[in-house]
Amino acid sequence: MARSNKKVVPESRQMLDQMKYEIAAEFGLNVGYGGRGSLAGADTEFGGELGEISDHSYGQYKGWGHLTSRENGSIGGEITKRLIRQAEQQHL
Repeated sequence: MARSNKKVVPESRQMLDQMKYEIAAEFGLNVGYGGRGSLAGADTEFGGELGEISDHSYGQYKGWGHLTSRENGSIGGEITKRLIRQAEQQHL
């Protein structure tokens, strides 16, 4: 069966994009939108789970293509966790 990435609520796109960039910044990943110029001393909750990131040449790179599958998956997983947490809190 073909997968569809069609948004059920198209208006949510901006909120999800903002959340994605915020989480990337929390993880210390420089993707260019509010990202850190340097990862040294980044205070991240899951930095150890992402492994060593010093071998990347982040520099002034802006975008997502330089991130590993694990890094991108960690961002997506965190988005899912937060959305579930928000939904649970609304239904209490």
